[in-house]
This record gives sequence, C-alpha cells and structure tokens, in this order.
Amino acid sequence: MTSVDDGVPARGGSVRRTLQILELVAAGGGASAKEISDAIGLPLPTVYRLVRELLDSEYLVHIREEKRFELGYKLHQLALSLHQQIGVPRAVRSEIVALHQRMGMAAYFAIHRGAQIVVVQTVDSPAAARLKPIDFGFHEAAHATALGKILLADMDDEQRERHLDPDPMPRFGPGTLTTRRELAEQLADVADRGIAWELEEFQPGATCCAAAVRSASGSIVGSVAVSAPKELFVQRRDVVERELRRTASAVSRYYRSGHTA
Repeated sequence: MTSVDDGVPARGGSVRRTLQILELVAAGGGASAKEISDAIGLPLPTVYRLVRELLDSEYLVHIREEKRFELGYKLHQLALSLHQQIGVPRAVRSEIVALHQRMGMAAYFAIHRGAQIVVVQTVDSPAAARLKPIDFGFHEAAHATALGKILLADMDDEQRERHLDPDPMPRFGPGTLTTRRELAEQLADVADRGIAWELEEFQPGATCCAAAVRSASGSIVGSVAVSAPKELFVQRRDVVERELRRTASAVSRYYRSGHTA
C-alpha cells in the first residue's frame, strides 16, 4: 500500500481517519481543525486535506463564524436510506406497543443484519424503563443478552467462533456466562425453542427474554424481547414466553407475507 507524504496510508488509513473525523464531529456537535488534530493525532495539514474532501462531498459543512465543522446534509440522506432499509412497518410497531402494554415491561424489536443486532423499536414508560444502553444500533455483548443469544444460536460453529471473544468472555453482570462451553449448551436450547433468557447477565438486577422472528424461508430476520427488574419475572416465566411467542409469531407473519411497508 502506498502512502501520502504525511505518513497516512493513502487508502484504508485515509478512509479510517476520515470516518474518525465524522465520528468526532458527530459526538461533539462540531469541532475545529485544531480539536480534530489533537483528538485524532493528525497534523493540521492532513486534517485540512481530509476535511476539504468531506466539505466537497457535503458530508461536512464549515461554520465560518465559529471556525468549526459540523455534519453535512449528505449524512442525513444516508440515515434516511438506512431507516428505509430497516424501517419498522406500522403493524409491527403496533405489536411491540401491545406487548409492552400487556406485560408492563419494556419491549423491543430488533433486526439482525449479518452479525449485527439493530434495535429499531423500543417501547417503555417511567414504570417500565428500557435497559441501558439498549437503543438503536445496539449489538455489543451478544453472549450476555437475550437478543444476542437469538443471533448466536442461528450461527454455525465457524461464524460463532469469529463473533465471540476468547474464554473467559467479558463479564457484564453477576449471571454472565463467560465460557464458550456453558454458552454453547444454552444456545442449543435457544435454537431448539426459539426463546432466549438473560438472567442478570447484562446488567445486575435486570432480566430479559427474547423470541426469534422468522422469514418465509425460516431464517431468522430479527427478534422481539421484553426486559424488567428480575423480581417481575418471578413465577411469570411461562406467561412471558407465551406472550413473546405470540408477538414473534404475529411479527413473523408480516415478514413472511412480503407486505411489510
């Protein structure tokens, strides 16, 4: 790979640093060239060169009065395209709202995109708050979440090997399974039943249960889930599973029909 004269790789390195600039500007609501240089560790001439490309492509705008750069409207167009690809049909949204209302728990709908879990709808309330940081784009800690276990259970051994951390896997809560052997045993049950439980594995005191959503071919396209403090799940496991299966079945019908707009 060739390099430009500032020592930054001309291809992959430049792309990575360009994305770092966008992420930095997004996180801070804007940034000056000096702030970008200090944060990423690039010389100012390199920052100006990369920023100029982003300005020309309308991914950034220059606020001259403040001498800062902010996100451009081109990113909004990309965001709209993403939401169109993973948008939640109205009928599906209604099913997740109904699940929340029936159970009195935070309810979620996630789309599986490759090895990622994208939580595209969350319905909660002050009395039934969502788990943090489960939100749009959540896909971390798959071995410690019910949503993640649905994803992992659908993978073959090779895919799972690439996705999981080596033993011991990171511990997030008192119940986290940190060995692959323990997890594999549980995932076999998840694959068989289509239901995954997470008992204080992601956050202390919190429990979550998820059910798989399948397409017409039988492949898993996503999952529905509920979460609540562990006390609310005591003696309600059968009810939780029944309601999740009911919702997952209804949502699956929309995806099998092909009419999900």
